[in-house]
Amino acid sequence: MDPLTIRSQLGDYQVDFRDDAVWAAELCELENAFFVVDELVWRLHGEGCLAPLASRPLHLVSATEDTKTLDGIATLCDGMIAQAAKRNAVVVSVGGGVVQDATGFLASVIYRGVGWVYVPSTLLAQADSCIGAKTSLNFRHFKNLLGTMYPPQRVIVHPPLVATLNDDHFFSGLGEIVKMHIVAGPDAMAHLEPRMAALSRREQTAVSDAVRASLLIKQRFIEEDEFDRGRRRLLNFGHCFGHAIESATNFAVPHGQAVVIGIVLAGLISCGRGRLTRSRLDEIVARLLLPTLTSAAGIDDLAHGAVVEAMRHDKKRSGAGLAVVIPCDDWSLLLVTDVTESEALRALEDLPAVLGTARRFLADPHRNSLSG
Repeated sequence: MDPLTIRSQLGDYQVDFRDDAVWAAELCELENAFFVVDELVWRLHGEGCLAPLASRPLHLVSATEDTKTLDGIATLCDGMIAQAAKRNAVVVSVGGGVVQDATGFLASVIYRGVGWVYVPSTLLAQADSCIGAKTSLNFRHFKNLLGTMYPPQRVIVHPPLVATLNDDHFFSGLGEIVKMHIVAGPDAMAHLEPRMAALSRREQTAVSDAVRASLLIKQRFIEEDEFDRGRRRLLNFGHCFGHAIESATNFAVPHGQAVVIGIVLAGLISCGRGRLTRSRLDEIVARLLLPTLTSAAGIDDLAHGAVVEAMRHDKKRSGAGLAVVIPCDDWSLLLVTDVTESEALRALEDLPAVLGTARRFLADPHRNSLSG
């Protein structure tokens, strides 16, 4: 695939799609590089595509939420100070969103900013978070409360890295792909729907095409509104509830699946306000959302009060109400900032019912298509 060039006021950067096994050796030629690699990714691929990195000192990290905290960053700083040169240093990181957030933040603050190359190893990171320049840290029990805007100099997408993902993490990434296509509108949704079966089977061509399509969608948003002041905020669709679900479950629910649940809850808010019909919500849940939810999604165990409490601390709030991006009947999206806690609780209570209805809808052989 041809590379993508992402335009940024902070510095343009390129996304390279590499199926070959040469890119790792190329990274080893970088001088003064500080290599940070997810320890699980290293165990799975250290004797494969990542083998050339064995010639360089590696800092292996655990992809847990504790890594993307101030304490986790302090550990990375200690390692980098001990090993790498100063202002001409470059951070090279291989891993999913946790590693991306931690190393992007590290690169943005150490020595007031150094170079950064990122190799995303999860479907979610390849299809979404690898572009956009956001870095995020958790603070106490709150998700992504701290962060900077700092793009990498280069992103390398190597599709075979996602082949070893477990179901929870693969379908978490698929959930973000679905979200991106919903945000793009009915045409993108209709294009994705017939490909969901192939994506669920992890067919490599379908996955690679969906990754590139998702990045192209996100590129349009971030180049128009890089600093999240307007249209880009619609990309938070599902995240208002999603981040709260992650916090309330101590991150037991994978991010992409929390976002999918958040999309359903946002739909229920919209139904309650008369902007979305329940039949339209049932349709989108059945066709695009339900296939991304694995048995480990933890839907039935959500503590409603804890979710709402976490939403109170959402950094996107600007007033007394809760901020939620809701869908409308024509699949347009609207950011509302006056959602009440009672509305949120009602949506959480209705969640099992809408999922059950969607399962019955999916079993109906006479259902209409999403484009209808």
